[in-house]
Amino acid sequence: MTRTDRLQYRPCVGTMIINSAGEAFVGKRIDNKEGDWWQMPQGGVDEGEDLDEAMLREVEEETGVTASHLQIVHRLEDELYYDLPAELQGKLWKGKYKGQRQVWYLVRFTGADSNIDLEAHKHPEFCEWKWVDPDLLPELIVPFKREIYETVVAGFKGKI
Repeated sequence: MTRTDRLQYRPCVGTMIINSAGEAFVGKRIDNKEGDWWQMPQGGVDEGEDLDEAMLREVEEETGVTASHLQIVHRLEDELYYDLPAELQGKLWKGKYKGQRQVWYLVRFTGADSNIDLEAHKHPEFCEWKWVDPDLLPELIVPFKREIYETVVAGFKGKI
């Protein structure tokens, strides 16, 4: 992939948060009215921002969980890419990107469920949350991100 091609994808971090039972956190997006889709925390990386710091910031913004309750277990070596469906291209992220390039983390949650607060940030992204078996994650995500979730689950096998 050329540098120009790579720039067409929004830099992003994604996080599989696992609890002591080996279950993964998923949230139901507030803005997705078309389906019963759930996803793991993810979000954009600001220019010049350290990836670990971006991941911790995004997790806190989306779940209310602070770094004091998180332990980084592993990070996938390669970036994962996905394209937005045609009907979303040009609408999200001010039309600047055709998809995302993501760095994925596996993070252990060391707090209590009461430490999760979806309304901790002034612009909540999730309206509900739950713990699920990581093998179910690809079935819960919107179809255009399914391949990413299959790769993430496979990449973290044996580390959960």
